[in-house]
Amino acid sequence: MGINILFVYPNTFGMNMLPPAIALFSSLLKEQGHNVEVFDATYYQTDYGIDSDGTKMEMLNVVPYNMDGRGINLRTTNWRTDLVEQVDRFQPDLIAISSTEDMWELGMHILDEIKEYKIKNAVPVIAGGVFPTFAPDICLSAPLVDMVCVGEGENTLIDLCAKLQAGGNYDDVTNLWIKQPSGLTKKNTVTKPVDINELPMIDVELFEDARLYRPMSGRIYRMLPIETIRGCPYKCRFCNSPQQMSFYKEETDSKFLRKKKMDLVYKELRYFKDELNLEYAYFWADTFLAVNQRELDEFCEMYSEIKLPFWMQTRPETITHANIKQLSDVGLHRISFGLEHGNEKFRSEMLDRQWKNADIIKALKIPHQYGVQFSVNNITGFPKETREIAMDTIEINREIKADNANLYTFVPFHGTPLRKVCEDLGLIKHETITKCLTDKPVFEMPQYPVHEIMGLRKCFVLYVNLPKSRWNDIKRAEADTPEGNRIFEELKQEYMENYFQAPSDNPNAEIAQVADLEYGVQQSS
Repeated sequence: MGINILFVYPNTFGMNMLPPAIALFSSLLKEQGHNVEVFDATYYQTDYGIDSDGTKMEMLNVVPYNMDGRGINLRTTNWRTDLVEQVDRFQPDLIAISSTEDMWELGMHILDEIKEYKIKNAVPVIAGGVFPTFAPDICLSAPLVDMVCVGEGENTLIDLCAKLQAGGNYDDVTNLWIKQPSGLTKKNTVTKPVDINELPMIDVELFEDARLYRPMSGRIYRMLPIETIRGCPYKCRFCNSPQQMSFYKEETDSKFLRKKKMDLVYKELRYFKDELNLEYAYFWADTFLAVNQRELDEFCEMYSEIKLPFWMQTRPETITHANIKQLSDVGLHRISFGLEHGNEKFRSEMLDRQWKNADIIKALKIPHQYGVQFSVNNITGFPKETREIAMDTIEINREIKADNANLYTFVPFHGTPLRKVCEDLGLIKHETITKCLTDKPVFEMPQYPVHEIMGLRKCFVLYVNLPKSRWNDIKRAEADTPEGNRIFEELKQEYMENYFQAPSDNPNAEIAQVADLEYGVQQSS
């Protein structure tokens, strides 16, 4: 008989995609005979999170949606009471918190609620995920965290739970940083990346059925994340992928980028469709088209048997007429592109993204020619950015004519190259823990004040879509004042009436416009 493991997922309220890492860990641990449960904060209106999807709806980034349409409602019970009752019933032998940086504050509040149980029963707490990997010292400074997993956690959790079950010492488990009674930290070696082709299917049943649904363009679809690629070959400086690549190269002389065999992807998709009634596939690779022609052909041949619409994210320079036509023929419905910034010089020097604006505009004319919708993700509030430079992002988005365009606040997450830039410039301290991309900026810049950043974010969709003759009114709507908010609501209503397609009330109707709800700069596993 195995041990009891409770995963804590301190998810931002409204971020509705099921977390594939926890679902995968559950499968691995259940194969070893352990018992697994999860405390998932997603549908609680907690005191410490923000409504991510709701914020996007307010900013006109997505079509308003109603979760009640599929029988999905917010929890009305108290999350603290539910958590304590679950812990008392399940009696976990290990508490594992999986967290990105913007989830960490809520995660610590959740641990505080079960502090008495943890201390009384000497239950160890392990923290894993992208934030503990790149800021292990900060995570270990939390009083209730005993160890962190640095890097991937598949093998670490299996070994740790085996040692806990045997009642032995776990000080030698790889990838762990462990607090010692002396106050020092034991830093164990990091093992090579796992072979993703040897991993089991994710444990969807760990989560309540409501977690399989996700809002898209004002409607709710039964959707699951599908892994095809782990890692990303590009080196965007606002993303943690470059550090993931260099970390594993330095620690293990291994490549972090791995691709899953198509027969395994097919097996998952077939099971999800036949047994779990999957309606829409969500390929969560950072850059789905980081493949060669042979690999693309294999995917298309495989997916032609699935016959479901699907979403992917990629970079503008990866698409061609040939590959978009090929993918659209087998079900590609929606693409999310990371543009990030519209000023060529700034984008090249600050973000390490070298493509020319003219090439981006030309490439992004391709999807619509094959009936494929797309969204464009942009970021503002970078160090050394100005409002004048940021307006170039608006200008290029006016040229692109995407189905949806989003503007997020730059967040200097730990583990990204731009985090170090911000620390070196004195904009942020190493120990500062950042928030969500839909929140306010975490630092002030005299040349680009927070109120200007938030004003552009608030009115970005209006600037991109309404005639320039309306820009004076839009500028007034940026102000967070009664007058500014009144003007914004008027412009918002005008935009909603003219640009948003009303969603169908029939959840089984043909899938209409799908709005991207991901930003893809901080991996969750």
